[in-house]
Amino acid sequence: MTVILEQEIKFLPGVGPKRAAILTQELKITTVAELLYYFPYKYIDRTKFYKIREINETLPFIQIQGVITAIETLGEGRAQRMVANFYDGENQMELVWFRGIKFVKSTLKKNFPYIVFGKPTEFNGKWKLVHPELEEVNGEAEKKEGYIQPFYNTTEKMKSNFLVSKSILKLQHTALQLCKGKITETLPHWLIDQLKLIPLETALINIHFPADPSTLRKAEYRLKFEELFYIQLKLLHLKHERQNKFKGHIFKEVGDHFNDFFHHHLPFELTGAQKRVIKEIRKDTLAGKQMNRLLQGDVGSGKTMVALMVSLIAMDNGFQACMMAPTEILAQQHHQSILKLIGNLPVNIKLLTGSTKKPERLIIHQQLLDGSLNLLIGTHALLEDIVEFKNLGLVVIDEQHRFGVMQRAKMWRKNYLPPHVLVMTATPIPRTLAMTVYGDLDVSVIDELPPGRKPIRTFHYYDNHRAELYQFIRKEIALGRQIYIVFPLIKESEKLDFKNLEEGFEHLQVAFPLPEYRISMVHGKMKAVAKEVEMQRFKNKETQILIATTVIEVGVDVPNASVMVIESAERFGLSQLHQLRGRVGRGADQSYCILMSSVKLSQESRQRLETMVATNDGFEIAEADMRLRGPGDLEGTQQSGLAFDLRISNLAKDGQILQYARDKAEEILASDPLLHNPENNILVRQLMALRKNHLNWGAIS
Repeated sequence: MTVILEQEIKFLPGVGPKRAAILTQELKITTVAELLYYFPYKYIDRTKFYKIREINETLPFIQIQGVITAIETLGEGRAQRMVANFYDGENQMELVWFRGIKFVKSTLKKNFPYIVFGKPTEFNGKWKLVHPELEEVNGEAEKKEGYIQPFYNTTEKMKSNFLVSKSILKLQHTALQLCKGKITETLPHWLIDQLKLIPLETALINIHFPADPSTLRKAEYRLKFEELFYIQLKLLHLKHERQNKFKGHIFKEVGDHFNDFFHHHLPFELTGAQKRVIKEIRKDTLAGKQMNRLLQGDVGSGKTMVALMVSLIAMDNGFQACMMAPTEILAQQHHQSILKLIGNLPVNIKLLTGSTKKPERLIIHQQLLDGSLNLLIGTHALLEDIVEFKNLGLVVIDEQHRFGVMQRAKMWRKNYLPPHVLVMTATPIPRTLAMTVYGDLDVSVIDELPPGRKPIRTFHYYDNHRAELYQFIRKEIALGRQIYIVFPLIKESEKLDFKNLEEGFEHLQVAFPLPEYRISMVHGKMKAVAKEVEMQRFKNKETQILIATTVIEVGVDVPNASVMVIESAERFGLSQLHQLRGRVGRGADQSYCILMSSVKLSQESRQRLETMVATNDGFEIAEADMRLRGPGDLEGTQQSGLAFDLRISNLAKDGQILQYARDKAEEILASDPLLHNPENNILVRQLMALRKNHLNWGAIS
C-alpha cells in the first residue's frame, strides 16, 4: 500500500482534526484507504432526463430540464408553503417547499433554465416535486448530460456536523485525485487477466464516480469478488494449516459399545441422512487429522442420536466424550434422553451443570481422571479448569452459536492432542452464510425427519378469529393432546402493543376454567426450581396448557404437545418462529402451529408469516430470513462471527460470486497449498494484512 493511502484521514484536505474524529468515531475511518473503501449504499441514475408527460407512479426519482415561470407563497405560519410553476417546454408541474422557504425564494430565478430532481407525488391528478434538488444549467451543467449519483450512509452525529452524503462524495473526489496512479494491485495479475477483472484503481474510481451503469457493474463485481475471494482464501488456508498442524486421534474400531447399541437399543431405523453423516464423521476420525465439523439439522431431525453414536465409537477406541449445551434445561434433556436410549449398556454417563452438588462433582472429577466416566454432558461448567479428562477424544457442542469464542477454544486444551470437534445447530444457516462464517469447517446436513413424523401444519389467524382458535384448542385437549401458548412479553409494555404473558394467563383462565382445564406458566424471570416444577407438571400431563415466553425455544421435549400457538407472531423473527414451531411435531400425532397477529401488519411482518405458512424447510426459512434481515442480524451470527466486515458484498444477493470466489481459492490452494509460488506472493501479503485485523477463527470454531 502506498504512503498516501496509509495517511491519517485528518491530513486529507477538507477533513481536519474535528471531522477526522467524527469519521473515526462513527465510521471507523482512520486512513485515506479506509475512506476509499467506504462504499455507497445505493445509486440513483441521473443520466436520463424525463418530460413531465412521461411521469408515472413506477418512477422512484425523476429529473427534468426546464424553467421556473412563477413563484408564490401560500398560507400562514406552520401551514405556509412556497409553490413554483415549472415548465419543460411542453407541460407544467409544481415544485413545492414547506421548509427553508425564505432561503429558497432568495436563490430562485424566474425564466432561468434549471435541472430539477426529486421523487414525484400525485395530488388531485397533478404531479408535484416536494423539496426538489435544483441545479442551474450553466456552461458546466450543459456539458454533462447527467450522471449516476452515489449515496453514502451517514449517522445523525455526522449530519449535525455537516458531514452528509454529498460531503463524503467530495472527500472521495479529493482522495482519488491525490491517489491517482498510486493505487497498487491487490490481486495477482494472472488472476485479473484470467477473470477479465478491471484494475483496482479503475474499480475504486467508478464505485464512487461511475462513468456509466455498465462500468459501475464491472467495478462492483471486481470489488465484491476480491472481498469474498480473500475471505474464502483465508478460511481455506487456515483449514489447510490446521489439518497439517493438528494431528487427530484415530478411531479405528467400531466395537462392542457401538454394535450393541446399534443392534439392540436403536429405537428406530436411522434415516439416510443420519447414516450419511455418521459415515462422513467416520471418515474424518480415521484420517489422523483433527475433525472440525458442523452438523446442521432441524429440531427433531436426530442430531443427538448421531452425536451419541459417534461418542460410542470414541469409547470403542478408548476415548472419553463430552457434550456441551448452552442451558441447564437442554443439558438435562440430553442427559435424560441419552440414558433412556442407552438402557443397560455398560456406559458411565454423568451430568455436570451449575446445579450439580459438590459430592457429585467430586465423583465426576475423579471418574474423569481415572477414565471410568465415558460421557460427560453439561453446560458451561465443563469449561472449568478443574474439569480434566484422562483421554478426551470427542467434543460435541450443541447450539454452538450460544457459546463465546474463547469458551469454545477452552475445550481444545482438555487433551494433549486436540479432541475431534462436532458443533451442532438446529438453527438452519443459509448456504452462503455457512460458507463465510463456517467456511473452514466441514459441513454435514441432516435433511430428513425420522420415520413416522408428520410435517407440522401452520396457520395464520388474526386476533379477531380468537374464538375459532379456542374452539380448536378445546378439540385437541379433548383428544388428549397438550398446547403451548407463547407470548413475547411478560408484562404489558406502554411502548409495545403486543399480547403479554400475565394478561394472557388471566384471559385464558377465563376461557379455559378449572377444573376441566389446568394451565402452567413459565418465563425467564422465574427461579430455576419453580420453572422446573411447572415444566415437569406439563411433561407429566398434569396440565394441558403451558403458557410461556421464548424460554421454551430450546430444550423442551414433550411429544404429546401437538399445538404451538404464538401470540403477536409479528413480534418474532423467522428463525425464532421456526425454533418455536419445532417444539411440537415430536410425536406421531398431527401437530399444528398457529400464528396469531393483529390485522395491521408491516410488509416485512406479512412476508415472514406467509413464509412460515408456506414451508417447514428450515433452510428455505433461513434464506428468506437473510433476505429480509441481512446476514449480520441472524440469530447467532454476531456471536459466532461474521468475523469479517463485508464492505460491499451482500450474502443474500451475491451467492454466485461467493461460490465462484471459493472455487478459485480452492483451485489456487490445490496447486500451491503453502502459497510458496512467487506469482502468489501478493496473496500472502493480503492474508497477512487480514490476519492482523482478525482472530484465528479457524482454530476456535
